Amino acid sequence: MLSFLKAARKSLTRASLAAAAIALAACQPVGVGGPAIDTSAPVPVALLVPSGSGSAGDDVLATSLQNAARLAIADLGNVKIDLRVYSTGGKPAGAQTAAIKAVDEGAKIILGPVFAQNANAAGVAVAGRGVNVLSFSNNTDIAGGNVFVLGPTFANTANRLASYSVGQGKRNILIVNDRTPAGEIGRVAIERGVSRAGGSVVARVDYEFSQNGIVSAAPEIAAQVRSTGAQAVFMTADTAGALPLLTQMLRDNRVDPSVAQFIGLTRWDIPAATMSLPGVQGGWFAMPDPALYQRYQSRYMSAYGTPPHPISGLAYDGIAAIGALVKSGNSGALTAQALTQNSGFVGVNGIFRLRGDGTNERALAVAQISNNQLAIIDAAPRSFGGAGY
Repeated sequence: MLSFLKAARKSLTRASLAAAAIALAACQPVGVGGPAIDTSAPVPVALLVPSGSGSAGDDVLATSLQNAARLAIADLGNVKIDLRVYSTGGKPAGAQTAAIKAVDEGAKIILGPVFAQNANAAGVAVAGRGVNVLSFSNNTDIAGGNVFVLGPTFANTANRLASYSVGQGKRNILIVNDRTPAGEIGRVAIERGVSRAGGSVVARVDYEFSQNGIVSAAPEIAAQVRSTGAQAVFMTADTAGALPLLTQMLRDNRVDPSVAQFIGLTRWDIPAATMSLPGVQGGWFAMPDPALYQRYQSRYMSAYGTPPHPISGLAYDGIAAIGALVKSGNSGALTAQALTQNSGFVGVNGIFRLRGDGTNERALAVAQISNNQLAIIDAAPRSFGGAGY
């Protein structure tokens, strides 16, 4: 119980932060086109990082983001990027100040910051200046106007998994979510994903985010599986919180994953020890193409001598997108219209594209845990016209 409660406290902290970010709707950035640029000269790009917050973790992240951005610049060939790094101090006020300073000094686009409130503040600060913000956040509540989120989103993951599930004949889906802000956001994403894929949500069960809450809810979930004929159980739980106990309790209550497929909205392979748990065997989840990310890790290690921060790849992706657009030679390369081109871009995790509403789509593989190991059962699409799209 103690280990679960520790994990629960961590997850509740994350959920509280998510709830705080949702409240940002009071200050929404307005839509912009984008500045004209001279593609024959180095293009000024501002990178906003969370250094200076007093947190060693933020400083490590800031360094990794800078390294990844410079690695991407080195891969652009003849395209010249004038990267300018600004510290936000990890706070919205710092992000606002940094964004204004960056544009005052000539930045044509802003890459970052990481945290949702900071990204929102940066976007609001420069919306009237006609500058777009490619933030590292995954919070879609701040997306829109001149703010785009590069981080992986629940909606993208839910769409991919729901489409695959329906394609495998598992159309009748039971949703199970923890009673937290993040759990509710995940539930909505799954509902929309199932509807989009042509499946049916046959029932929804939520549970109090505690060990007792999961134990109490398990019999009800099992009963709903049997009474509705659910062919899949789609869960919002993550490995740091309810997932280990929830999957085991469902098995203990005679929910057979070979009949009602277990599906996860979050990564089930991190930490790797999770894959040895009996409850997750056979489960499906989505992830970027692992071979591509391993290639990025290897190149980063070779260049800098340390492993990259997991978020750092977003900085590479942002520079890759900017570089691809600048290469076109179009003075409007950094407008919202150009950024949201349908063909998308290639990043460290595969293809991705930005949408007009500020969210993103990323190509994901479907993975399964089998015999304590990870197996890719449906490869990530290599283009947006292929299977899965």
